[in-house]
Amino acid sequence: MAALVDLIAVALLNVYAVVLIVLRARLYGARLYRPMLVNVALSFVPVVGALAAVAGLLFLAPALTALADLLQGVVPVILWGYLTLATLLWLLFFPNAIYLITELNFSHRGADDRVPLWFDIIQTLTLTLSGIMNAIASLLIVQSEFIVLIADPTGHGSGAPVFSWVFAGAVIVLGALGVYLGRYLRFNSWDVRHPASLVRKLAGHLREPGRALELGGFVLTHALLVALVYVPVFTLFYRALFE
Repeated sequence: MAALVDLIAVALLNVYAVVLIVLRARLYGARLYRPMLVNVALSFVPVVGALAAVAGLLFLAPALTALADLLQGVVPVILWGYLTLATLLWLLFFPNAIYLITELNFSHRGADDRVPLWFDIIQTLTLTLSGIMNAIASLLIVQSEFIVLIADPTGHGSGAPVFSWVFAGAVIVLGALGVYLGRYLRFNSWDVRHPASLVRKLAGHLREPGRALELGGFVLTHALLVALVYVPVFTLFYRALFE
């Protein structure tokens, strides 16, 4: 029940962000900044993807159990193949949630903008928080899924397994890297279809003076921010659900 309430709260935060974006245009006669609306939708995709992966697993597991006698030795391969594919697809869109941190640059605001600064502050902050919470919610779902599948999480009282924290840490760092690639090299999740072009552009970018240091600083600071929010949230969730 608590997990459902949390998910509803995250969804409402996204709705609030959309409402503020639309109200900005309606109340002050400003241009509707459509890229923000697109970014809100994209940032919620990882949450939908994580829920879809769990739903698919709940459907697949009973079917594989029923066919266990016919598919001896193949069931684990199918199960882990599904999980690997679902996780990789989810990971491709995970940076879209963290990306909303970069909206705090107020690039949508003009010098002669009639919108009060206080409104843009709360609107942009809500947008950013919705992205962070989307990232946290989706990672929380996926990390919990792996814990349930790999280890018995109940009754130990020793916290989440170390392997799950390693997984979460790697995802957060990759997510921050994805944000950098999106903000500075304008890559999208679907550009992974052209890995050679991605590597070539990144290599050229890093050859520019100071870019490698900038990349390291960007990834480190963004990853630490998300981690410092995620760790206590997941710890509370884990204790409430499993201990």
